Amino acid sequence: MITIDVKEDLSENVIYDYADCQAGIHYDLLSSYPNYSGVSHWHDDIELILILSGEMKYNVNGNIFPLHKNEGIFVNSRQLHFGFSNTHTECIFLCILLHPVLLCASPAYEKSFVLPVIRNYEAPFVLLSPKISWQQKILDEIRFLFKHRKDKTAPLKILSSFSCIWAMLYENISSSDAETHIDNDLSAIRNMTDFIQKNYTVKISLEEIAAAGSVGISKCCRLFSRYFSQTPNNYLNNYRLAKSGDLLRETSLSITEIALSTGFNSASYYAESFRKWAGISPGEFRKNRSIPSVRTWNDLHNRDGDQ
Repeated sequence: MITIDVKEDLSENVIYDYADCQAGIHYDLLSSYPNYSGVSHWHDDIELILILSGEMKYNVNGNIFPLHKNEGIFVNSRQLHFGFSNTHTECIFLCILLHPVLLCASPAYEKSFVLPVIRNYEAPFVLLSPKISWQQKILDEIRFLFKHRKDKTAPLKILSSFSCIWAMLYENISSSDAETHIDNDLSAIRNMTDFIQKNYTVKISLEEIAAAGSVGISKCCRLFSRYFSQTPNNYLNNYRLAKSGDLLRETSLSITEIALSTGFNSASYYAESFRKWAGISPGEFRKNRSIPSVRTWNDLHNRDGDQ
C-alpha cells in the first residue's frame, strides 16, 4: 500500500530520484493506493501522467476528468490534484514530476519562458490526447523519460526532454500576466484541512471544521466534495487511518492504543475501518513492515520491467 506524504498545507513532501536533478519518474498501479485513490495535494513541480492501461478519474482544483489508455494530463505547478477510481477499476500509469527550476538556466530564461507558463492561472492543467499532434509529442516524451530513467546520462536526457515539453506547452497555451491569484475557496479548504491535521486526535465536529474555513456547513461539504471527492468526515477518517498506519509501522503500541491516539472511539471500529481502507487488518499491516508508508519515486522500480 502506498500513501502520499502530505504536509499541513497540503503540499507533498517530494522525494526525487536523482541527487542533482529535481525529477521523479515512476510506474504506478492505482490499486497500490488506499481505496484506489491518491490524496489531494500540490507541489511546485509540474506533473505529467500517461495512462498505460485501464482508466481513472483525475481531479485538478475540483475539476474531474476521465483519463483512458494512451491519454494523459499535464498538471501545472502548485495545483491541487489527485487520481482515483470510485469503482475500484485498476489503472496502470506513468507519473513524472519535474521541477521548473531545471529550466531556469538564467534569470532571463525564467522570466521569458518559465514564469509565463507556471503563472498562467488560466491553464492549471492540460488534458493530453493522442489525437492532437503536439499533445501526442508530449505523451511520447513521457514514454522516453521512463524508458531512459536509469541511463547513466538520465539527468541530461531529462533536461533535454523537459525543454521540448516546455516549448510545446509555451507555444500552445496562452500566457498570462496576472498578478498573484487568490482563490478564496482554495484558501478555505486549506484552512479546514490544516485544522483537521492539527486536531485529528480528538473529537472534531463538522461545525468546527466549517468554522476553520470561515464557511457554513453546506459550503464546507461542497468544497470537500469538489476538491477531495469525499465528505469532511470521510477526509478526517482517512487522515486518521493514514496516521495510524505510521504508528503501526514505527511503534510497538497496541492496536487499542493506536486507535485511541488517532481519534477512534474503539479498537473494533478502528479495525473495521482500517480493513476497508487498506484491504488488510491492522495486525496484518504491522506484520509486513516492508509495505511502504510513503510514496517514493523508487517504490515500484523493482517490479516495473521495461515498459
